[in-house]
Amino acid sequence: MSDSLPLLLRAARGETVERTPVWMMRQAGRYMKVYRELRDRHPSFRERSENPDLSYEISMQPFKAFKPDGVILFSDILTPLPGMGIDFDIVESKGPLIQDPIRNINQINNLQKLEPNDSMPFVGEVLTRLRQSVGNQAAVLGFVGAPWTLAAYVVEGKSSKNYAVIKAMAFQEPELLHKLLDHFAESIAIYLRYQIDSGAQVVQMFDSWAGQLSPIDYDLFAAPYQKKVVQLLKETHPETPIILYISGSAGVLERMAHTGVDIVSLDWTVDIEDGCKRLPKDVGIQGNVDPGLLFGTPEIIRSRIIDTVKKANGRKHILNLGHGILPGTPEDNARVFFEVGKSVNELIGSIS
Repeated sequence: MSDSLPLLLRAARGETVERTPVWMMRQAGRYMKVYRELRDRHPSFRERSENPDLSYEISMQPFKAFKPDGVILFSDILTPLPGMGIDFDIVESKGPLIQDPIRNINQINNLQKLEPNDSMPFVGEVLTRLRQSVGNQAAVLGFVGAPWTLAAYVVEGKSSKNYAVIKAMAFQEPELLHKLLDHFAESIAIYLRYQIDSGAQVVQMFDSWAGQLSPIDYDLFAAPYQKKVVQLLKETHPETPIILYISGSAGVLERMAHTGVDIVSLDWTVDIEDGCKRLPKDVGIQGNVDPGLLFGTPEIIRSRIIDTVKKANGRKHILNLGHGILPGTPEDNARVFFEVGKSVNELIGSIS
């Protein structure tokens, strides 16, 4: 029966649900004391994300503490890169570093076809264990980085403030960049299929840096490859909902909806009521509480969650932050977010 499936999965599919589901981007991580203690024992991020026992434990930490409606794999958007022949490291407080940035056609031609079962068996193991552990109490979420964002990392070689290197490639050697983006689109589709086959019930694609593109360049370098990932995935897994998130997406919301995704995740700089008006009614929305709000009082957190859900009234909606939870966020305030989120529909009813 459909109503025996997890709440978040039913909502993401557009079914009528008893309340708005809630989870939190980056909910497993630095704001939790139990995570920081584990990190002190295992300082390498790649060890934490690629050791299946550690990744499973971290993925489950917020579920044990707060019982969100979604449990997301603890991993990184760069995790599939070594399976394509691109090595990377993640340095604490510095972020990702690509050992050999991709800058020429020979490097692109030498990229390997992704075989997740060979290069990332730990991902499949963790997703399978998560699904077994949470049953129908929560939906298991998988995720990937979108082609443009992966390309930005591997071309720049690290995080960037102005994306000058990849934009130089885009405007000087666009055919080179398109070839790289196409490789990533096919690889990401393969990776998503693997995640779903391993236990993921809903998947989110992060195009974190697509908000750095002008609308015309979003149409050239981001949207076509988001769309290709979606099309390839829907060919084999048409029932799996796909969420798309872009930080700084106010200028491209309508374009995001045209990629074929089921849900657009709004960042907190967009009024959710305006976002609803700008997106087709058949496209769901996720978000979009300001993560900085969780440094506030329980009263302000409560009132903003109520405001967000009221403004999304009548839409397919998953309550979330408009970006990942910030390091240093008080755990008690994360608890308030989840507790209010799970009771917000009743609170709205009592207010009205």
